[in-house]
This record gives sequence, C-alpha cells and structure tokens, in this order.
Amino acid sequence: MPALNALKAFEVAGSTGSFTRAAELLNVTQSAVSRQVRQLEEQLGESLLERRHHHLELTSAGRVLLRALHQSFDKIEMTVRGIQEKNHANRLRINAPPTFTSRWLLPRLGRLRQQHPGLELSITTRLQDSLAETSTLDCAIRFGDGEWDGLDSSLLMHERHIAVCSPSLYARELSGQEEIDLNRLTLLHVLAKEDQRYLTWKHWLDAARISGVDTLSGYEFDLLDLAIRAAIDGLGITIADWHMVAGELACGQLTQVLNVHVDGHQSYWLVTRQEQTQIPQLQIFSQWLQEELELARRHLEPSTAAPMPVI
Repeated sequence: MPALNALKAFEVAGSTGSFTRAAELLNVTQSAVSRQVRQLEEQLGESLLERRHHHLELTSAGRVLLRALHQSFDKIEMTVRGIQEKNHANRLRINAPPTFTSRWLLPRLGRLRQQHPGLELSITTRLQDSLAETSTLDCAIRFGDGEWDGLDSSLLMHERHIAVCSPSLYARELSGQEEIDLNRLTLLHVLAKEDQRYLTWKHWLDAARISGVDTLSGYEFDLLDLAIRAAIDGLGITIADWHMVAGELACGQLTQVLNVHVDGHQSYWLVTRQEQTQIPQLQIFSQWLQEELELARRHLEPSTAAPMPVI
C-alpha cells in the first residue's frame, strides 16, 4: 500500500488543482507535496496529475483514485467522529436552507431548548452540504419535491405564496385610490439561479387576475430572506411564503396585499438517511418539528386559494 501521507497529498492536490494550495492546507512545503505525489505515481506506474502552467489536471487514473480516496477518507472521518462523539450522543447535526433557518427555525428553538434541554444542535446553511455524501450531517431540511435518491423524506409544509410590503408603503400607495397600482411599486424578485428568477410573481399575478404589470423590472436577490428584509424596509413588494413572514405579519412589520395566495409546487421536507431514522435525538427533533408545524397551522389566516398554476 502507498504511504498514507502520499495518498493524502494527492487527494488534496487533486481536489484543489494546485500544489501551492495543497501545501497550505496540509501545512507543509509545496516541494514536499509535489515529491509525495511524484513518488506515488512512480509506485503505481501511472501518471495521476498533468502539470499545466497555472493548475493541475487529473488524468483518468487520477480521477479514479481521487474518487476512491474521497469515499475512504469520508469513512475514516465518520469512524473517528463517532469515537470522538461518544460523549456527545445528544448532538444533532442539521443542514437547512438559509431563509428557512433564520425565519422559521431559529425563532422557535427557544421552545425546543425548554422542552429538551439535553439536546444539542449543530446547524449549517451551506447549500453544498449533501446528506448522501458527507458523514458530518444527521439530517437535513430540504426544499423540493420530496424525492432524493437513497434517502428518506417526510413532508413538513407546503409553500403558500402571498404578496407583502410594509404597511407604510401600502398606505401611501393606496391613499385616495380604490386599488393599489403595482406598476408604481418596485417588485422584489428571488433568483432561482444566477440568471433565472423564480416564477412566483407571474403565478401570483395570474391568480389575482392582474395584468399589465412590468415583471421584468425590479430588484433581484439570491435569498428570499433578503427580499423580505427589503420589503420590511419599504423598498418594494415581494412574493413570499406565508410561513416565512408570519411573524412580521403578526407584529405589523408587513401587510398582505390582496386576499390571494398561491400554493407552491415545492415543499419543505425533513430528509434523513435510511439507517439513521431511529437515532433518539433525531426522533425528538422530528416530533418537535411536527408539534411546531401544527401550532403554526392554527395561526394560519384564511385567504382565497388560487388554482395551481401550470408550468
């Protein structure tokens, strides 16, 4: 077997595409990383990395080895973490979307703490965290259709899109008029991708039977949380999931524009590995989520449900 240091040097260099960056991460010299990789290549009798002017490229053999090393080091990490955390059996590691975490989960964690003071949480919001590929997570809150290969999922809540803006902005624009003119307001959009918006504005306008609104203009944000904050500050009007703005509606920071909502195509789900569903702390967290969701449903104000839009 090749030396573990050589395998690790190659794994980091192959992942980063740079001997310099690998040396920084491993806290050794660049020449040491390069030498270890070269010795590994000589032992295997195969070239693993193509040395370009500014970066490294994996060869076909390098890609095969790197994939195997990723899996192996992940398994080692999981085993070591399990040994280290024997005294932290009450810790649950969760990944969740940023807006869901800041607007729905965090305001309720005080009640979780009161009910289960022994349960400790580690919460991350990095979108690249993958429950299927990493050993550092116990469960995740995911936004989608409920289908994730090799994982179990249980429905938490459906989206309920409504239009909201600040009460002061609404009062100013409605003053002396029977209806608010949306073309006089800045529309606040949320990006699905870097160059693509979610279609929530189109669906809501169709449901409200409002035409002639310029939906191409307005501000764009990569997080719904930012669009909501902009609406609270009076910048404009946005389409938001009711669950994410229920607190602001209740305290008067936001007001709903028209008594119309659109049920979203996707939902929030609790996603777990099949072999981990019986973990006690996960069962506690799952049960608490259902209790909080039932409490939220009791406070859900009625509005006119629009037909499901067709994509």
